[in-house]
Amino acid sequence: MDATNRRTFLGATAVAGTLALARPMHSSTRADADKTLKLGVIGVGWYGMVDAKAALKVGGVEVSAVCDVDREHLDQSVAELDKLQGKKPQTFNLYTEMLERADLDVVVIATPPHWHALQLIACLERGLDVYAEKPLAYDVREGRALVEAVKKHSDRIVQVGFQRRQSQACRDAAEFVKAGKAGKIVQADVQIHYRTGTLDPTPQDPPASLDWELWCGPGPKIPYSPQVGHKNWRLEKTSGHGHLVDWGIHNIDATRMMLGLSMPKQITAAGGLYYLQGKITTPDTLTVHFEFDQVSVVWRHRLWGATEWDPSVNNGIFLYGDEATVFASDQRWVVIPKDQPAQRQEHIVQSDLGPLHMADFLQCVRTRRQPACPVEEGYKSTATVQLGMIAYESNSVVRWDEATEQIVDNLQAAKLLKRLYRPPYKHPHGQD
Repeated sequence: MDATNRRTFLGATAVAGTLALARPMHSSTRADADKTLKLGVIGVGWYGMVDAKAALKVGGVEVSAVCDVDREHLDQSVAELDKLQGKKPQTFNLYTEMLERADLDVVVIATPPHWHALQLIACLERGLDVYAEKPLAYDVREGRALVEAVKKHSDRIVQVGFQRRQSQACRDAAEFVKAGKAGKIVQADVQIHYRTGTLDPTPQDPPASLDWELWCGPGPKIPYSPQVGHKNWRLEKTSGHGHLVDWGIHNIDATRMMLGLSMPKQITAAGGLYYLQGKITTPDTLTVHFEFDQVSVVWRHRLWGATEWDPSVNNGIFLYGDEATVFASDQRWVVIPKDQPAQRQEHIVQSDLGPLHMADFLQCVRTRRQPACPVEEGYKSTATVQLGMIAYESNSVVRWDEATEQIVDNLQAAKLLKRLYRPPYKHPHGQD
């Protein structure tokens, strides 16, 4: 078996029930509440290292192992971690080998989302607690499979990386609304507008340090270009699935949290590639209308333009009540009273969101309580934005039956709930 086929085979074995691990299942108890937790990180090109440094900032953690499909990422992360903690972690190209050979208590998953499902299930099978970056999964059925896997391994702690749940500004705004001070909330407008940068989209050979076959993994094998490689995969349809799913999902999750929403019952979408044709494969302009039982939520984004009319609100959430309008963002919330619009009440509340979310996770690992964003909540926010993209891609009205988790009377859209894996990988959701 050649090296490439061996890597593909080893990666494909990490599905539920197929990862044979020799060491006994790890189980945290109050007896080891003060121990130094040994942390492994899968994906250290960018955000995995952000999460690793957040864990070190919280304390009580040693980064013991790192895994990446790019040797350059491994070398850079080892050098940085050696300076930060005075000790070099073990390095692995395959996460399956890291889980087999490294002595770990917890794992951070910070790979592109088309890898999340297999890696999270493998960690649960290994008996590890997991901090999984958003989006929880690439497709809706993967997300459901992960919810079921966490239920099966109910003694495990899984935190999903929706850091805005730690925003004190959003929490304060939510309390203001809950107290009825804004009146009845009729609509939420959610947006993140910005000018995205793009790299060369021309197909070319990947860098010598990068295992592109393994990077693509269970997703389609697409030609490499700098625009679909590290970081820029976020605007590629087959991996990141676009701005709403990658970044907008944070504000959609925060909106759900602030208003106590579950999932939408009807979704419509419109948009397209108006400015960045040939450079990205997901819409640079998009509007999605989510109808929840309690309120309508309208998402908008634009990834181009000279400048914003008011840059202070290009990233945030408007809650429109019949007594006041509330605007909330990561570190700021504003109240605009109905009868005195000039008398705005502005509140600046600084929160270090990443370390706070990681601290919540690590505390939950030690105490075994549920984290700020358990897997069911992560699934609902992820599936919500995925349904938005399904409405856009099918150019149709999507009606979602939350009880059965089916798209009603729309076969074209229903087919997009699940993407078949590239052989030999196997999708963890058994139903079509």
